Amino acid sequence: MVALAAEKQDRNLLSRIAAGDGHGENSSYFDGWKAYEENPFHPIERPDGVIQMGLAENQLCGDLMRKWVLEHPEASICTAEGVNHFSDIAIFQDYHGLPEFRQAVAKFMEKTRNNRVKFDPDRIVMSGGATGAHETVAFCLANPGDGFLVPTPYYPGFDRDLRWRTGVNLVPVTCQSSNGFKITVEALEAAYQSARESNIPVKGLLITNPSNPLGTTLDRECLKSLVNFTNDKGIHLIADEIYAATTFGQSEFISVAEVIEDIPDCNRDLIHIVYSLSKDMGLPGLRVGIVYSYNNRVVNIARKMSSFGLVSSQTQHLIAKMLSDEDFVDEFIRESKLRLAARHAELTTGLDGLGIGWLKAEAGLFLWMDLRNLLKTATFDSETELWRVIVHKVKLNVSPGGSFHCHEPGWFRVCFANMDHKTMETALERIRVFTRQLEQENLNRTKPMAATKKKKCWQSSLRLSFNDTRRFEDGFFSPHSPVPPSPLVRAQT
Repeated sequence: MVALAAEKQDRNLLSRIAAGDGHGENSSYFDGWKAYEENPFHPIERPDGVIQMGLAENQLCGDLMRKWVLEHPEASICTAEGVNHFSDIAIFQDYHGLPEFRQAVAKFMEKTRNNRVKFDPDRIVMSGGATGAHETVAFCLANPGDGFLVPTPYYPGFDRDLRWRTGVNLVPVTCQSSNGFKITVEALEAAYQSARESNIPVKGLLITNPSNPLGTTLDRECLKSLVNFTNDKGIHLIADEIYAATTFGQSEFISVAEVIEDIPDCNRDLIHIVYSLSKDMGLPGLRVGIVYSYNNRVVNIARKMSSFGLVSSQTQHLIAKMLSDEDFVDEFIRESKLRLAARHAELTTGLDGLGIGWLKAEAGLFLWMDLRNLLKTATFDSETELWRVIVHKVKLNVSPGGSFHCHEPGWFRVCFANMDHKTMETALERIRVFTRQLEQENLNRTKPMAATKKKKCWQSSLRLSFNDTRRFEDGFFSPHSPVPPSPLVRAQT
């Protein structure tokens, strides 16, 4: 009682934001991270630790980045070669951003969109990563209690980025696996009407393209329908395009900036883009976020708000030098696509060999994996139960679809670009051991208990051993893998 009274008193002394849980950390998405942080995998020091497959980070081209930095020490003001710029860069800088930085970012955004569209450097607004950019846009477009439509499944961090401090509501637009989770006008209309019935004024539609967590891209016709929908409703369209350069297959990324060129009567004041260098360049720690708006008033107020989350002038200076090196940028984008394609093929071929389904996609740093066949019941409680086994026994931090507001239980996001090749092999070996044991336990149970109701075998006292450090033999991940798909975990996508 004393502890409860003290807690209540502490809450009364704090603001509602400080005392509340609006950050959204009470989620399996963040719980998986905590499990990893408590016992992180290391091939020598912690071979039985949790492998981090919940981090959407591109570490596949770190060698190219390090090579460029070593070859261009003058790009940093903290080196002997660059120190002459220290006084000019380290002093106060206008929150508009260094002109060379905005010009370089605009040029890079054009390049990642195959130079099919132009970006005005004067519309580039800085922010502390995409997190700050999204919150800035929310502050600019909506009042507390207003809502944004968001197609599901969507990035769990949006609940924090757009809602926590702004008081804005997120209204889910339910998308179905039956059509590959594509956004339809019918689903948008249903969500829009539902919000109105709940007295939530809808101020905009937020889309991610390429999608996180699906790894899919929106085609031109779909984007046109979204622009027309928002224009007809008189609401904003915010396009999160932070994975623009992570495409690696036949699908082509098309920016909303390109599509509005084909709509002569489009109200561009309603169009806004969020971008960053965290995913395309693998630089999340530098916190380079961008708001690009076609609305002059939004640009003006967002720039004033950027005072609360500026990109450091030293980082701006470095990025301006790096992105202005066109040969490096071209090589980086080209090599990144090749390495992402190879890693995606490694993971999907391994899963195919085990009969595990996944959503066909050709972008992003992750895979949308289908484990619906492993659920005891088609419920999110069962999904959570399975997820706990995967995290705490199989020791893989994958993220359950429920944390992404997916409408259907049994989907999991698996990140594949934040680790080296050997760690990926280890992760696939753990999945193989897990699924093979499930299959064996299932066979053992069905023989003597064919007429009785059976539990899913992962609910038994599962015992997995990863002491065998042998890797897959050469050729195991080839399209002609000799390992037959497991009938227990075969899933349709």
